[in-house]
Amino acid sequence: MLRKIDDSISVAPQITPEQVAEIAAAGFVGIVNNRPDGEDAGQPEGAAIRAAAEAAGLSYTEIPVTQAGFSHPQIDAMVTALEGAGGPVLAYCRSGTRSCNLWALAQAKQGRDPDVLIAKGREAGYDLNGLRPLLEALSGRA
Repeated sequence: MLRKIDDSISVAPQITPEQVAEIAAAGFVGIVNNRPDGEDAGQPEGAAIRAAAEAAGLSYTEIPVTQAGFSHPQIDAMVTALEGAGGPVLAYCRSGTRSCNLWALAQAKQGRDPDVLIAKGREAGYDLNGLRPLLEALSGRA
């Protein structure tokens, strides 16, 4: 259920430690976890996915996004994770939506065009129109 946004990032719903080897084999160099531990019963712990990622030679970054929404430190952490990965990243959460949203906010903060970001989200199956005012403000195009 990976959804490719562009060559630098794909998003997915919750992954398991057992899937990490497949993720590495697919060419990803990093994993970003946007899901807080304990959000759902039976959800794999981030530490288990981190261990599998590190064993497979992948970078692993936790940037949990709760129902409280997005903050500038989370956006900055996503920028850092994507820039530091050195290749394609898989970001995941419960459904992939928070990961896509955080990617778009991080890209906007780097000055990317909100229209392009919204189009890329739409192509991946996500509606980012609700974020348009924030994307425009972050990109300096408001």
